[in-house]
Amino acid sequence: MISVATIFDHAVTLALGILSVSFLVTIYRIVKGPTLPDRILGLDMLVAIAIGFIAVIGIKTGYTLYVDVAIALGLVGFLATVAFARFVLSRGKTEDDILSEAREAASAARRQAKAAAKARSGSAVKGLDPGPVAGKTSGRQDNE
Repeated sequence: MISVATIFDHAVTLALGILSVSFLVTIYRIVKGPTLPDRILGLDMLVAIAIGFIAVIGIKTGYTLYVDVAIALGLVGFLATVAFARFVLSRGKTEDDILSEAREAASAARRQAKAAAKARSGSAVKGLDPGPVAGKTSGRQDNE
């Protein structure tokens, strides 16, 4: 029969392994994160994972002091997250806002180009050929 100590050791090892994998995935998210809020959320997750590590080590060693350290780390992590959130809000536009504005400008430019192409093709039909159009090798127009 398996002893309680063996089950306990396997559970601690499994918990540390899961926390290690989540730590690596979170580090990847922080490095790869497309926006600043993603990175801030990743840092907050790192604090939670660190609290998990402290809790597992505290359970394994039996020291109750680790609980106090985990609580203090949780409070500091919370304050850091609030400070980062205030920083992001004080910046004004986020990266997502800038990207959406760029997409809107690109679609407006596409609409203007289509309108200009229709105007040129309308004048060519009436016999007022404006001349060769750069990039066109055939008389066929492609609609996007």
